[in-house]
Amino acid sequence: MSKAVRLDKLLANLGYGSRREIQTLARMGEIRLDGEALSDAGARIALTPDLPARLSVEDEPLDPLPGLCLLLHKPVGVTCSHKEAGPLVYGLLPDRWRHRDPPLSTVGRLDKNTSGLLLLTDDGALLHRIISPKANVAKRYRVALARPLRGDEEAALAAGTLMLDGEDRPLLPVVMETQDATHCAVTLTEGRYHQVRRMFAALGNHVEALHRDRVGGLDLPGDLPAGEFRVLGETEIAALFAAA
Repeated sequence: MSKAVRLDKLLANLGYGSRREIQTLARMGEIRLDGEALSDAGARIALTPDLPARLSVEDEPLDPLPGLCLLLHKPVGVTCSHKEAGPLVYGLLPDRWRHRDPPLSTVGRLDKNTSGLLLLTDDGALLHRIISPKANVAKRYRVALARPLRGDEEAALAAGTLMLDGEDRPLLPVVMETQDATHCAVTLTEGRYHQVRRMFAALGNHVEALHRDRVGGLDLPGDLPAGEFRVLGETEIAALFAAA
């Protein structure tokens, strides 16, 4: 049996406004279910998967229900934060989505100067499942380096013995694929602070550009422009864990 909630609570939690504002929309006939106006904002609505296609607010389909997971193509120069100065990833989402309850959170972080695949979700259990070391969800990064590779980096990263400055335990093995003298891809399962940049610094090089193009078995779509996002379905979410 589907869970049912009050209409005003549902829409308020999706960011459409306060309960009083939702009640006003209902009285004005701006909320419709299967084409029929819902004048009672206190009516209980079943949270069925097809509800966003059946319920409209001001002639627009209902936003995705709680349990939302997004794939966003993060641009360089945008920060994964709610509070820091400058452009934030949440500013790339519809204004209303920043007021959802439960709120959307990034699944891990990409630093300001890193682009690529970033996940956001309001599902705390899913978030922790993805980032848990037990899940072994790998992440692949495309790396542009300041200086040519020496040739021993692949072996050094695969050995599982590389130490980062200021840490007391070595990195887990990292898979590296050399593309040319200054470009490579690295796949890792850990998520240490600025890990890719710091591990190449430990190898005597400097990362000039960094782009994440895969998480688990999910690739960044080639037709998704920087700054845009897609809502993930169950099959795509399952793909995150398929390669673990």
